[in-house]
Amino acid sequence: MRVVIAGGHGKIALILERLLADGGHEPLAIIRDPDHRADVEAAGATAVVLDLEHTSVRELAEVLAGADAAVFAAGAGPGSSAERKFTVDRDAAILLADAADAAGVRRLVIVSAINVDRFDAASDDIFQIYLKAKSQADAAVRNGDRDLDWTIVRPGSLTNDPPTGLVRVGTPVGRGRIPRADVAAVIAAVLENGLAVRVQFELVSGDEPIVEALTALG
Repeated sequence: MRVVIAGGHGKIALILERLLADGGHEPLAIIRDPDHRADVEAAGATAVVLDLEHTSVRELAEVLAGADAAVFAAGAGPGSSAERKFTVDRDAAILLADAADAAGVRRLVIVSAINVDRFDAASDDIFQIYLKAKSQADAAVRNGDRDLDWTIVRPGSLTNDPPTGLVRVGTPVGRGRIPRADVAAVIAAVLENGLAVRVQFELVSGDEPIVEALTALG
């Protein structure tokens, strides 16, 4: 598979790129900062420098042309402004969905976050704004009229612990943590096995092997 990953220098994305490359696939990493090119290439990906906040559906669709799947793993990150929570965490995800549809790339995986639909609409707290942005992005992907086989992954609190290969998935799963490496492995399994198509699920560490857990989602 040729897999285009938006936010290709993120921690989950870099692990995913290595998993895909080691599995014989062709990851392509979209990065904003050209100084990150060496990192994504070391992970086995081909780098494409493109600022998702300052591009168009047409330009992004050109990058996606010929791909088998797209993954949204971008984020404004800690310390970013409220405005960038919307321009990156929401708008860039919707942009990728629109571009995938325009390019004829049906398979789309969105990395979201657990409990994002529980945001306080009246709050101007930056974390509540982040939750709102992610929730709106997920809704736009789920409810749009695009011809996409989407999957929305909503992991719990992320850690840098070694992977376990054991997870709990569903809606809801309750509070929990999960290594970034296991999130990347879940995304790889979703893509490689055609699992969780048009399914949104929460994800934390558990006691079930990844493919078995995903297969049970239907």
